[in-house]
Amino acid sequence: MRLTTKGRFAVTAMIDLGLRQSSGPVTLAAISQRQQISLSYLEQLFGKLRRNELVESTRGPGGGYTLARKAADITVADIILSVDEPIDATQCGGHENCLGEGAQCMTHDLWAALNTRMVEFLDSVSLQKLVDDQLAKGLQVEGKTTIKRAISAMPAVKSVRVNAPNSVFALGNAFSKI
Repeated sequence: MRLTTKGRFAVTAMIDLGLRQSSGPVTLAAISQRQQISLSYLEQLFGKLRRNELVESTRGPGGGYTLARKAADITVADIILSVDEPIDATQCGGHENCLGEGAQCMTHDLWAALNTRMVEFLDSVSLQKLVDDQLAKGLQVEGKTTIKRAISAMPAVKSVRVNAPNSVFALGNAFSKI
């Protein structure tokens, strides 16, 4: 079994959200910036997390995402399964037809037992535990941050006063006085 970036990024983003949601909704842009995860990828992941009722979204200024339930009530298994990440070490996807036509391979029961243990383990780890682990490691959580935008609402333009003629006629008049 290999956990793909989809599952890893979803868990990482949920830890980030769990760490910061006490100061209000957290934007995906802020998570993207802190965790170096593509914003469009986060949008896809959070769409699935929202549909599976792990997060709630708030629109408008000051909007973003919050956890839909307490971090202690969300498990790593919930997060991984919400983003369609399979937790399966069998070749057949658990269908017991590893060799085709309903025949199992000799190691099917081993991999099926591993699947059960993995799900049990991931189901035993809460998001709150992961958040607490980060805080215990000394992670400093800053207050609400603003994201620097590439385009400003008000351009920083200084007016320049030029003492020069503004038309051909004014230019001709300027030369006629010399």
